[in-house]
Amino acid sequence: MYGVCGCCGALRPRYKRLVDNIFPEDPEDGLVKTNMEKLTFYALSAPEKLDRIGAYLSERLIRDVSRHRYGYVCIAMEALDQLLMACHCQSINLFVESFLKMVAKLLESEKPNLQILGTNSFVKFANIEEDTPSYHRSYDFFVSRFSEMCHSSHDDLDIRTKIRMSGIKGLQGVVRKTVNDELQANIWDPQHMDKIVPSLLFNLQHVEEAESRSPSPLQATEKEKESPTELAERCLRELLGRAAYGNIKNAIKPVLIHLDNHSLWEPKIFATCCFRIIMYSIQPQHSHLVIQQLLGHLDANSKSAATVRAGIVEVLSEAAVIAASGSVGPTVLEVFNTLLRQLRLSIDYALTGSYDCAAGVSTKIIKEHEERMFQEAVIKTIGSFASTLPTYQQSEVMVFIMNKVPLPSSQQPIEAGKAGENRNRLTQIMLLKSLLQVSVGFQCSNMLTALPSAFLDRLLSAALMEDAEIRLFVLEILISFIDRHGNRQKFSTISTISDISVLKLKVDKCSRQDTVFMKKHGQQLYRHIYLICKEESNVQAHYEALYSMLMLISIELANEEVVVDLIRLVLAVQEIAQINEDNLTAYNRCALFALGAAYLNLISQLTTVPTFCQHIHEVIQMRQKEAPYLLPEDVFVERPRLSKSLDRLGPEVFFWQSKISEVLGGSGYNSDRLSTPYIPQLTDEDRLSKRKSIGETISLQVEVESRNSPEREQRAPAEEITYETLKKAIDSVAVEEQERERRRQVVEKFQKAPFEEIAAHCGARATLLQSKLNQIFEITIRPPPSPSGTITAAYGQPQNHSIPVYEMKFPDLCVY
Repeated sequence: MYGVCGCCGALRPRYKRLVDNIFPEDPEDGLVKTNMEKLTFYALSAPEKLDRIGAYLSERLIRDVSRHRYGYVCIAMEALDQLLMACHCQSINLFVESFLKMVAKLLESEKPNLQILGTNSFVKFANIEEDTPSYHRSYDFFVSRFSEMCHSSHDDLDIRTKIRMSGIKGLQGVVRKTVNDELQANIWDPQHMDKIVPSLLFNLQHVEEAESRSPSPLQATEKEKESPTELAERCLRELLGRAAYGNIKNAIKPVLIHLDNHSLWEPKIFATCCFRIIMYSIQPQHSHLVIQQLLGHLDANSKSAATVRAGIVEVLSEAAVIAASGSVGPTVLEVFNTLLRQLRLSIDYALTGSYDCAAGVSTKIIKEHEERMFQEAVIKTIGSFASTLPTYQQSEVMVFIMNKVPLPSSQQPIEAGKAGENRNRLTQIMLLKSLLQVSVGFQCSNMLTALPSAFLDRLLSAALMEDAEIRLFVLEILISFIDRHGNRQKFSTISTISDISVLKLKVDKCSRQDTVFMKKHGQQLYRHIYLICKEESNVQAHYEALYSMLMLISIELANEEVVVDLIRLVLAVQEIAQINEDNLTAYNRCALFALGAAYLNLISQLTTVPTFCQHIHEVIQMRQKEAPYLLPEDVFVERPRLSKSLDRLGPEVFFWQSKISEVLGGSGYNSDRLSTPYIPQLTDEDRLSKRKSIGETISLQVEVESRNSPEREQRAPAEEITYETLKKAIDSVAVEEQERERRRQVVEKFQKAPFEEIAAHCGARATLLQSKLNQIFEITIRPPPSPSGTITAAYGQPQNHSIPVYEMKFPDLCVY
């Protein structure tokens, strides 16, 4: 009966008649608007009929599609769109099911126009906010189909562009429809993200001059807005902007996989562009999650080619700079630990030539210059990360890096053998380079906070290494800490300028914290400067760094006492070159003379003592006439002018401690301290470094002290070398060999002898020492009577005349 009634128009249900009436006889006439208004009114009046209206429209559309009546198809979709926009009742869910069924039918068609028509209808539907939730609706088909459209390879360029743009718009509609509805399918699930994100990146990838484009779509031209690239970028930004904390990982992982699969890390341009979009789009408090994803990906690619790893690291560097306004996260040290681990692995790869260090075999060819490029990228990234951190975290990072440096005095393992030495050296250099990158951007007014004792001790311990490059890095790191007013570049060239005002130095009064720092660590700094000056492998860069460090200490950390100590130190450095106990080359000796002249020239002008300036100026003038090779203008040039007759120099070309003490003492400086020659304090670092032993250093200091005495100023000419002097020298070498052998036996005895024997030996030595001390106490408490007898005191009582303590002759055992 139902089928019979369906053949007669008058007996058909009203909703079918209303639907039929919206279709004209000629599809080119378009939708019959008056009848469409009647259908809309009926749907609003009888919402229970809405699902039947949708089903009937769907039936007609499917029939028209199969019969290729595309004009009626367009009319049906227009009618559906208007009904969707007008009706928001509780029964709209069933109507939406019919609508989505029709859209899916259009998307399945091979006709590009129908695909675009279905996409446009879906986008309109996606912008509608529904009043009632849906529990059973699925968008899996639409995600798959729109993603496929994004990869369209149609022969016609214009059609291909339109299909791709429709696919991107469809994905954007799916995201908008599902991202805020908890009852919908979770669009952030990996099965959806693995389709959506690569589709957007595929269209984003086909762009010319990716780096020249604006990071914001608001600044794009109208033509660019119509391109799939710009549309994909807007969609990606919208997607990432809606990502919550728990969804960031699923959104970023497909990006990393896409870059891996298409080998896009090596040029790094597109990868950098992608992560700029990501970092600017996500919520700032989620930045550290992206950083962690990149770090994990770097670990996963630890055995990939160096160019791939370098690309990941450089993207990390870019992301870290952008993340500065957000949060780098609580696991800051873990970030640096990962980077330092990758740095160490790269060093191993470069040395062994294999990604499998244990097996020693690899199917990949490792190029050393590519590994070096990767190492430089890691160091740059460490600096970028550190620049985003607050001051206290930067201090922690520097301590963390310094503790990783393998040093003889540290707990870090020191590998033996030639290969181990090479690995240790490269590790030391790379870590110190990293530390230098962090220290360059470090700004702290309190030196006690910037250079804690444990950190400074390890840093200065590296300054005693024999490797010249390592020493230079240590000096540069110290300079970057001390230079807090940007004066470093003004001392990049060593010279004896006559007017210091042209340098325009920024000088502040030494603060209380700086005074405390110099009281605590000043002697330690002086000692290392003194020892570095004695190194024969120093080149011009070392002397320039030493000069900068001396001047920066004088400007940033100096009070009257520090200035006095620095002058004493420079005079001791002059003594090194003058005596030449370490057999330095002519260049090293001339460089030390020139270094002292340049420093004293500037410090004399800083102290503004006329007589001091006059003395320094007179010596410099005399050098210009008699020995220009002792001035920086002739030494620190491309072809230095040197002299081999440095042992026959006259006294007029030297800076004399007695004269400087006299002129500064008259201006209120501590003349007693000025007249005392500088002698470096002794520590165990001499034993740990590859230098002279402590015993040899003591004998050297005693000799230096005697040669710095006032009598030396009037010393006789150099002693003539004869057979007897050579014989004595040979004998002294033999004595040194015997002394060295005796020390070795003592060490061996304490290592291998039984405990009872060692205890007995030490007990005997302690008894001998106690007896000597008792003798000293007896002499001190009951001094012997004066040779002239007793002296009557003012009150007539006899009084013994005691010998002053400083005139007593103590046993050698008690003299230090």
